Amino acid sequence: MNREMSSPYDHRVSASEKRPHPRLAPSARGQVRADDGTPLAASAAWRAGQPVGGRRFVDVGEIDLEAGGTLPGVRMAYETWGTLNAERDNAVLVLHALTGDSHVLGDAGDGHLTAGWWSEMVGPGRPIDTHRYFVVAPNVLGGCQGSTGAASLSPDGTPWGSRFPALTVRDQVAAEVLLSDAIGVESWALVIGASMGGHRVLEWAVTVPERVRAFAAVATAAQTTGDQIAWLHAQLGAIHADPRFRGGDYYDAPDGEGPHVGLSLARQIAHTTYRSARELDTRFGRIPQRAENPLDGTGRFAVQSYLDHHGAKLARRFDAGSYVTLTQSMITHDLGRDRGGVAAALAGVTARGLVVAVDSDRLFLPAHSAQIARGLTAADLHVVHSDHGHDGFLIEFDTLGPIVAAFLGEVAPVVRRA
Repeated sequence: MNREMSSPYDHRVSASEKRPHPRLAPSARGQVRADDGTPLAASAAWRAGQPVGGRRFVDVGEIDLEAGGTLPGVRMAYETWGTLNAERDNAVLVLHALTGDSHVLGDAGDGHLTAGWWSEMVGPGRPIDTHRYFVVAPNVLGGCQGSTGAASLSPDGTPWGSRFPALTVRDQVAAEVLLSDAIGVESWALVIGASMGGHRVLEWAVTVPERVRAFAAVATAAQTTGDQIAWLHAQLGAIHADPRFRGGDYYDAPDGEGPHVGLSLARQIAHTTYRSARELDTRFGRIPQRAENPLDGTGRFAVQSYLDHHGAKLARRFDAGSYVTLTQSMITHDLGRDRGGVAAALAGVTARGLVVAVDSDRLFLPAHSAQIARGLTAADLHVVHSDHGHDGFLIEFDTLGPIVAAFLGEVAPVVRRA
């Protein structure tokens, strides 16, 4: 067979070259390392004493938890852009998804491991224009980038770890309400978020309707479905099965001994639901990864390498304990719990709503967004086309941006005044 007609699998290896293949990336061999090859710290959670970057902090005290008990000494980390005007009517609250944080806008570095995750949506001249609006983005309660979570110090001076309590979306919103009180925002012109952030958006609109004048719930649902719980359960299982997770008490482990493999696998499971089958088939199909041979079991297809890459990438910037806490809060999300059901909860919303679905989303289906919109007395429903699936809310700014800008201009046509 000539070279032009050879199979992509035609890479002969000797027995001595097999398992592990010397050319496989470390992540393909179950290893997760820093970009320079050095072992990772047990957790990538932000810790006191590290550069704060754009973060600000508010101590909001003790929070009564929905499942019972209290969480003492709660600290919320947040970032702001723009200026709150004299009338205090131009404030916008941006709520991040599962592995996001308060760093919506700005470069990586100086305390921030990654660049802003929604910089095409928020900023000067952007759909949420910081020349006009005062934008606040908190790190969610239970997160790992400055707000109280499993990696934070408990009252005894050691990390919470396995002792950190289970949180619900309502607990997280309760902390955000206290943050709002502390920074002097009595009502929000807009509360916006996608995915897990959309859970909190809806909870804000139901729990404290008098403090939400308008909201935008993007690629989300009013309650977690059985299918979503199943995917989330598998992610939790991947982390708990990693022996280096130690039940959640790994924060004193030396570099390289944290639960990075379990966290990476959890992300790979999640990332599969974040992208569409069409995109994965079109983009990768059955193409082997370069210089690797899937046929003899030592190599990967390109899509496997892609998932390994994203799993390792998250392990370098996130915390496994936080991932468990936040995933569990998603599993228990139910806007209708103790409120007579979802329909009854949505019927009590007084704010004007914008509901946006992504047509190829296989995690939060367009039908879930339609259910939300049907239950509201005043809501606009838009379906954004994307080949990328759930992550379309992070990608399709040419479509999503104008929708948000038009809605915000209609419900909060304020100009910042000193």
